[in-house]
Amino acid sequence: MTKTFLPKKRLAAQHGGEWTGQASRGFVKTLGVLELLAAVGLILPGALNIAPVMVSVTALCWILLMVGAMITHGRLGQFRLVLLNLIYLAMAAFVAFGRLGPEPFPS
Repeated sequence: MTKTFLPKKRLAAQHGGEWTGQASRGFVKTLGVLELLAAVGLILPGALNIAPVMVSVTALCWILLMVGAMITHGRLGQFRLVLLNLIYLAMAAFVAFGRLGPEPFPS
């Protein structure tokens, strides 16, 4: 979420923000917006029972996003952030498996 609202220089100064100094402002803001949309996509469809399949689709997309984040942070030697992204990936996989697994969570 901070990628959406914080200025790029301030974000780059925070822990783990080295990659933001090399990326364009638009790219950083786009990632922030995608993270906000993912949060909405994981919660609202299931809570409001409007297109609940979007919860599993969002979880699968979040998994892909976290793989990319893990690769980026790994290349920069930020292994604590790789671990954090792995935790986020595991939670998204849990949601996806709960929705798409052998006994899916009822919609």
